[in-house]
Amino acid sequence: MSTVRAALVDRCGQPPVVGERPAPQAGPGQALVRTVTAPITPLDLLCASGTSYFGEPATPYVPGVQGVGVVESASSVPVGTSVWFPTSAGMAPGDGSIAETVVVAESELVVLSGAVDEQHLAALGLSAIAAWTALLLRGGLRAGERVLVLGSSGVVGTVALQAARLQGAGTVWGAALEPGARQAAADLGADGFVQLERDDSPEDLAERMRDTVGEVDLVLDPLCGVPATAALTVLAPHGRLVNLGSSAGPTATFSSAHLRSGPRSVLGYTNNDLTAEQRGDAMAAIEEHAAAGRLAVPYEVFGLHQVGEAWTRQAAGEVRGRAVIDLRR
Repeated sequence: MSTVRAALVDRCGQPPVVGERPAPQAGPGQALVRTVTAPITPLDLLCASGTSYFGEPATPYVPGVQGVGVVESASSVPVGTSVWFPTSAGMAPGDGSIAETVVVAESELVVLSGAVDEQHLAALGLSAIAAWTALLLRGGLRAGERVLVLGSSGVVGTVALQAARLQGAGTVWGAALEPGARQAAADLGADGFVQLERDDSPEDLAERMRDTVGEVDLVLDPLCGVPATAALTVLAPHGRLVNLGSSAGPTATFSSAHLRSGPRSVLGYTNNDLTAEQRGDAMAAIEEHAAAGRLAVPYEVFGLHQVGEAWTRQAAGEVRGRAVIDLRR
Protein backbone atom coordinates (compact mmCIF):
# COMPACT_ATOMS: atom_id res chain seq x y z
CA MET A 1 0.00 0.00 0.00
CA SER A 2 1.40 3.41 -0.96
CA THR A 3 1.62 6.11 1.67
CA VAL A 4 2.06 9.86 1.94
CA ARG A 5 3.78 12.00 4.57
CA ALA A 6 1.41 13.95 6.77
CA ALA A 7 1.02 15.76 10.08
CA LEU A 8 -0.87 13.52 12.50
CA VAL A 9 -2.77 14.47 15.63
CA ASP A 10 -2.32 11.29 17.66
CA ARG A 11 -3.90 12.66 20.83
CA CYS A 12 -6.12 15.68 21.35
CA GLY A 13 -4.38 18.55 23.10
CA GLN A 14 -0.94 17.59 21.77
CA PRO A 15 0.93 19.06 18.77
CA PRO A 16 0.87 16.91 15.63
CA VAL A 17 3.80 14.74 14.62
CA VAL A 18 5.00 13.76 11.16
CA GLY A 19 3.96 10.29 10.07
CA GLU A 20 2.73 8.16 7.21
CA ARG A 21 -0.85 7.90 6.04
CA PRO A 22 -2.37 5.64 3.36
CA ALA A 23 -2.37 7.52 0.05
CA PRO A 24 -5.93 8.83 -0.45
CA GLN A 25 -8.00 7.70 -3.42
CA ALA A 26 -10.50 10.02 -5.08
CA GLY A 27 -14.03 8.76 -5.67
CA PRO A 28 -16.86 10.08 -7.84
CA GLY A 29 -17.18 13.86 -7.58
CA GLN A 30 -13.84 14.12 -5.79
CA ALA A 31 -10.47 15.54 -6.78
CA LEU A 32 -7.03 14.42 -5.72
CA VAL A 33 -4.95 17.47 -4.81
CA ARG A 34 -1.23 17.67 -4.10
CA THR A 35 -0.92 20.10 -1.21
CA VAL A 36 1.62 22.88 -1.67
CA THR A 37 0.98 24.94 1.47
CA ALA A 38 -1.45 24.84 4.39
CA PRO A 39 -1.81 27.27 7.31
CA ILE A 40 -2.27 26.45 10.98
CA THR A 41 -5.38 28.38 12.01
CA PRO A 42 -7.21 29.00 15.30
CA LEU A 43 -9.88 26.56 14.08
CA ASP A 44 -7.25 23.84 13.63
CA LEU A 45 -5.98 24.43 17.16
CA LEU A 46 -9.51 24.44 18.59
CA CYS A 47 -10.60 21.25 16.85
CA ALA A 48 -7.42 19.40 17.83
CA SER A 49 -7.86 20.45 21.46
CA GLY A 50 -10.90 18.20 21.65
CA THR A 51 -12.92 20.98 23.30
CA SER A 52 -14.68 22.52 20.29
CA TYR A 53 -18.44 22.51 19.79
CA PHE A 54 -17.89 19.93 17.03
CA GLY A 55 -16.90 17.38 19.66
CA GLU A 56 -13.68 15.46 20.16
CA PRO A 57 -12.33 14.19 16.83
CA ALA A 58 -11.31 10.57 16.36
CA THR A 59 -7.53 10.21 16.36
CA PRO A 60 -5.19 9.89 14.64
CA TYR A 61 -6.23 12.35 11.95
CA VAL A 62 -4.54 14.82 9.63
CA PRO A 63 -5.31 18.44 10.65
CA GLY A 64 -5.66 21.37 8.29
CA VAL A 65 -8.99 23.00 7.47
CA GLN A 66 -7.70 24.51 4.23
CA GLY A 67 -4.85 24.50 1.80
CA VAL A 68 -3.43 25.57 -1.53
CA GLY A 69 -2.42 22.88 -3.98
CA VAL A 70 -2.33 21.48 -7.48
CA VAL A 71 -4.94 19.16 -8.97
CA GLU A 72 -3.60 15.68 -9.73
CA SER A 73 -6.90 14.16 -10.86
CA ALA A 74 -10.44 15.48 -11.30
CA SER A 75 -13.27 15.26 -13.81
CA SER A 76 -14.14 18.97 -13.96
CA VAL A 77 -10.81 20.73 -13.33
CA PRO A 78 -7.72 20.21 -15.52
CA VAL A 79 -4.75 18.39 -14.02
CA GLY A 80 -2.09 20.88 -12.93
CA THR A 81 -4.59 23.60 -11.99
CA SER A 82 -3.68 25.64 -8.92
CA VAL A 83 -6.53 25.61 -6.38
CA TRP A 84 -7.49 26.68 -2.88
CA PHE A 85 -9.63 24.22 -0.96
CA PRO A 86 -11.35 23.82 2.44
CA THR A 87 -11.67 20.62 4.47
CA SER A 88 -13.73 19.54 7.47
CA ALA A 89 -10.76 18.12 9.39
CA GLY A 90 -11.46 18.02 13.11
CA MET A 91 -15.10 18.95 12.52
CA ALA A 92 -16.12 15.69 10.82
CA PRO A 93 -14.40 12.35 10.17
CA GLY A 94 -11.63 12.52 7.60
CA ASP A 95 -8.19 13.95 7.00
CA GLY A 96 -7.21 17.55 6.34
CA SER A 97 -4.76 19.52 4.26
CA ILE A 98 -1.41 19.05 6.03
CA ALA A 99 -0.52 15.99 3.97
CA GLU A 100 1.26 15.51 0.69
CA THR A 101 -2.02 14.67 -1.05
CA VAL A 102 -5.64 15.10 -0.03
CA VAL A 103 -9.06 14.23 -1.44
CA VAL A 104 -11.46 17.16 -1.84
CA ALA A 105 -14.98 17.45 -3.24
CA GLU A 106 -14.64 18.97 -6.70
CA SER A 107 -17.43 21.42 -5.87
CA GLU A 108 -15.27 22.87 -3.09
CA LEU A 109 -12.25 23.68 -5.27
CA VAL A 110 -11.53 27.36 -5.96
CA VAL A 111 -9.41 27.81 -9.07
CA LEU A 112 -6.61 30.34 -8.59
CA SER A 113 -5.02 32.71 -11.06
CA GLY A 114 -1.50 32.07 -9.79
CA ALA A 115 -0.90 35.80 -9.34
CA VAL A 116 -0.32 35.47 -5.57
CA ASP A 117 2.39 33.43 -3.86
CA GLU A 118 0.92 30.16 -2.52
CA GLN A 119 2.29 30.78 0.97
CA HIS A 120 0.68 34.22 1.21
CA LEU A 121 -2.61 32.95 -0.17
CA ALA A 122 -2.62 30.12 2.37
CA ALA A 123 -1.99 32.64 5.15
CA LEU A 124 -4.95 34.70 3.94
CA GLY A 125 -7.28 31.74 3.36
CA LEU A 126 -10.32 31.23 5.55
CA SER A 127 -9.36 34.09 7.88
CA ALA A 128 -9.54 36.52 4.97
CA ILE A 129 -12.76 34.93 3.74
CA ALA A 130 -14.24 35.37 7.22
CA ALA A 131 -13.26 39.03 7.46
CA TRP A 132 -14.39 39.78 3.91
CA THR A 133 -17.79 38.08 4.09
CA ALA A 134 -18.55 38.98 7.71
CA LEU A 135 -18.27 42.65 6.73
CA LEU A 136 -19.98 42.45 3.38
CA LEU A 137 -22.58 39.68 3.60
CA ARG A 138 -23.37 39.28 7.30
CA GLY A 139 -22.67 42.84 8.38
CA GLY A 140 -24.15 44.45 5.26
CA LEU A 141 -21.45 47.12 5.10
CA ARG A 142 -22.57 50.11 3.05
CA ALA A 143 -20.49 52.84 1.45
CA GLY A 144 -19.47 55.59 3.84
CA GLU A 145 -20.23 53.68 7.05
CA ARG A 146 -18.05 53.79 10.18
CA VAL A 147 -16.37 50.50 11.14
CA LEU A 148 -14.63 49.39 14.34
CA VAL A 149 -12.43 46.29 14.05
CA LEU A 150 -11.78 44.54 17.36
CA GLY A 151 -8.67 42.39 17.50
CA SER A 152 -7.19 44.38 14.63
CA SER A 153 -3.70 42.91 15.15
CA GLY A 154 -4.81 39.33 14.39
CA VAL A 155 -5.03 37.87 10.89
CA VAL A 156 -8.81 38.33 10.70
CA GLY A 157 -8.51 41.86 12.08
CA THR A 158 -5.62 42.77 9.80
CA VAL A 159 -7.64 41.71 6.77
CA ALA A 160 -10.75 43.45 8.10
CA LEU A 161 -8.99 46.82 8.42
CA GLN A 162 -8.03 46.60 4.75
CA ALA A 163 -11.24 44.95 3.53
CA ALA A 164 -13.50 47.52 5.18
CA ARG A 165 -11.85 50.29 3.20
CA LEU A 166 -11.86 48.25 -0.01
CA GLN A 167 -15.59 47.66 0.47
CA GLY A 168 -16.30 51.38 0.82
CA ALA A 169 -16.23 52.16 4.53
CA GLY A 170 -15.91 55.86 5.24
CA THR A 171 -14.00 55.59 8.52
CA VAL A 172 -12.17 52.60 10.01
CA TRP A 173 -10.81 52.19 13.53
CA GLY A 174 -8.73 49.37 15.00
CA ALA A 175 -8.67 48.05 18.56
CA ALA A 176 -6.17 45.55 19.96
CA LEU A 177 -4.14 44.53 22.97
CA GLU A 178 -0.69 43.81 21.56
CA PRO A 179 2.23 46.26 21.67
CA GLY A 180 2.75 47.79 18.27
CA ALA A 181 -0.86 47.24 17.23
CA ARG A 182 -1.57 50.98 17.09
CA GLN A 183 1.24 51.59 14.59
CA ALA A 184 0.30 48.48 12.62
CA ALA A 185 -3.27 49.74 12.28
CA ALA A 186 -2.04 53.17 11.22
CA ASP A 187 0.23 51.57 8.63
CA LEU A 188 -2.84 49.86 7.16
CA GLY A 189 -4.69 53.16 6.89
CA ALA A 190 -6.83 53.08 10.03
CA ASP A 191 -8.27 56.48 10.99
CA GLY A 192 -7.78 55.84 14.70
CA PHE A 193 -7.12 53.21 17.33
CA VAL A 194 -8.44 52.07 20.71
CA GLN A 195 -5.87 50.44 22.97
CA LEU A 196 -7.23 47.40 24.81
CA GLU A 197 -5.88 46.48 28.26
CA ARG A 198 -5.91 43.09 29.99
CA ASP A 199 -7.55 44.53 33.11
CA ASP A 200 -10.14 46.64 31.26
CA SER A 201 -13.57 46.98 32.79
CA PRO A 202 -16.44 47.29 30.31
CA GLU A 203 -17.17 50.79 31.62
CA ASP A 204 -13.61 52.10 31.26
CA LEU A 205 -13.15 50.60 27.82
CA ALA A 206 -16.53 51.89 26.64
CA GLU A 207 -15.50 55.41 27.71
CA ARG A 208 -12.22 55.16 25.77
CA MET A 209 -14.09 53.86 22.74
CA ARG A 210 -16.59 56.71 22.85
CA ASP A 211 -13.76 59.24 23.14
CA THR A 212 -12.11 57.78 20.03
CA VAL A 213 -14.90 56.61 17.71
CA GLY A 214 -18.01 58.39 18.95
CA GLU A 215 -20.48 56.00 17.30
CA VAL A 216 -19.98 53.32 14.67
CA ASP A 217 -22.28 51.58 12.23
CA LEU A 218 -20.53 48.20 12.20
CA VAL A 219 -18.29 46.33 14.65
CA LEU A 220 -16.32 43.29 13.52
CA ASP A 221 -15.74 41.21 16.64
CA PRO A 222 -13.45 38.18 16.78
CA LEU A 223 -12.95 38.73 20.53
CA CYS A 224 -16.27 38.71 22.43
CA GLY A 225 -15.78 39.27 26.20
CA VAL A 226 -15.16 42.76 27.59
CA PRO A 227 -14.24 44.33 24.20
CA ALA A 228 -17.56 43.28 22.67
CA THR A 229 -19.50 44.43 25.74
CA ALA A 230 -17.90 47.87 25.45
CA ALA A 231 -18.28 48.04 21.66
CA LEU A 232 -22.01 47.39 21.89
CA THR A 233 -22.37 50.69 23.73
CA VAL A 234 -20.93 52.69 20.79
CA LEU A 235 -23.18 51.17 18.14
CA ALA A 236 -25.16 53.88 16.36
CA PRO A 237 -28.88 53.41 15.66
CA HIS A 238 -29.28 50.55 13.17
CA GLY A 239 -25.69 49.52 13.93
CA ARG A 240 -24.56 45.89 13.73
CA LEU A 241 -22.02 43.90 15.72
CA VAL A 242 -20.87 40.76 13.93
CA ASN A 243 -19.23 38.20 16.21
CA LEU A 244 -16.93 35.55 14.73
CA GLY A 245 -14.81 34.49 17.67
CA SER A 246 -14.29 34.50 21.43
CA SER A 247 -10.57 34.88 22.08
CA ALA A 248 -11.19 37.48 24.82
CA GLY A 249 -13.98 35.58 26.54
CA PRO A 250 -16.97 33.34 25.86
CA THR A 251 -19.69 35.87 26.66
CA ALA A 252 -20.56 39.54 26.33
CA THR A 253 -23.42 41.53 27.82
CA PHE A 254 -25.72 44.16 26.41
CA SER A 255 -28.43 46.54 27.47
CA SER A 256 -31.82 45.55 26.15
CA ALA A 257 -32.90 49.18 26.14
CA HIS A 258 -29.85 50.20 24.10
CA LEU A 259 -30.40 47.47 21.51
CA ARG A 260 -34.13 48.10 21.16
CA SER A 261 -33.94 51.88 21.07
CA GLY A 262 -31.80 51.87 17.90
CA PRO A 263 -32.70 49.29 16.89
CA ARG A 264 -29.28 47.63 16.90
CA SER A 265 -28.27 44.08 15.96
CA VAL A 266 -25.91 41.43 17.34
CA LEU A 267 -25.12 38.84 14.67
CA GLY A 268 -23.18 35.59 14.66
CA TYR A 269 -20.95 34.52 11.80
CA THR A 270 -19.36 31.23 10.72
CA ASN A 271 -17.56 30.28 7.52
CA ASN A 272 -19.42 26.96 7.66
CA ASP A 273 -22.62 28.75 6.66
CA LEU A 274 -21.17 29.95 3.36
CA THR A 275 -22.01 28.24 0.11
CA ALA A 276 -19.20 27.04 -2.14
CA GLU A 277 -20.10 29.88 -4.51
CA GLN A 278 -19.84 32.49 -1.75
CA ARG A 279 -16.45 31.13 -0.65
CA GLY A 280 -15.27 31.14 -4.24
CA ASP A 281 -16.43 34.72 -4.83
CA ALA A 282 -14.74 35.90 -1.65
CA MET A 283 -11.49 34.13 -2.49
CA ALA A 284 -11.50 35.56 -6.01
CA ALA A 285 -11.83 39.09 -4.59
CA ILE A 286 -9.13 38.41 -1.99
CA GLU A 287 -6.72 37.06 -4.60
CA GLU A 288 -7.37 40.04 -6.88
CA HIS A 289 -6.68 42.59 -4.15
CA ALA A 290 -3.66 40.66 -2.84
CA ALA A 291 -2.18 40.51 -6.34
CA ALA A 292 -2.60 44.27 -6.63
CA GLY A 293 -0.88 44.86 -3.27
CA ARG A 294 -4.05 46.11 -1.58
CA LEU A 295 -4.46 43.18 0.81
CA ALA A 296 -1.75 41.44 2.82
CA VAL A 297 -1.11 39.62 6.10
CA PRO A 298 2.16 38.63 7.81
CA TYR A 299 3.11 34.96 7.95
CA GLU A 300 5.98 32.63 8.79
CA VAL A 301 6.82 29.54 6.73
CA PHE A 302 7.76 26.13 8.17
CA GLY A 303 8.54 22.78 6.58
CA LEU A 304 6.45 19.71 7.32
CA HIS A 305 9.23 18.44 9.59
CA GLN A 306 8.71 21.57 11.72
CA VAL A 307 4.93 21.17 12.12
CA GLY A 308 5.13 20.51 15.86
CA GLU A 309 7.17 23.65 16.44
CA ALA A 310 4.91 25.72 14.19
CA TRP A 311 1.80 24.39 15.95
CA THR A 312 3.18 25.15 19.42
CA ARG A 313 4.34 28.63 18.47
CA GLN A 314 1.02 29.47 16.77
CA ALA A 315 -0.90 28.32 19.84
CA ALA A 316 1.32 30.45 22.09
CA GLY A 317 0.90 33.55 19.94
CA GLU A 318 4.60 33.57 19.07
CA VAL A 319 4.13 33.60 15.30
CA ARG A 320 3.87 36.94 13.57
CA GLY A 321 0.60 36.49 11.72
CA ARG A 322 -0.05 32.98 10.46
CA ALA A 323 2.14 29.86 10.54
CA VAL A 324 2.16 28.25 7.09
CA ILE A 325 3.39 24.71 6.40
CA ASP A 326 5.08 24.33 3.02
CA LEU A 327 4.88 20.69 1.95
CA ARG A 328 7.65 21.23 -0.59
CA ARG A 329 10.25 21.70 2.16
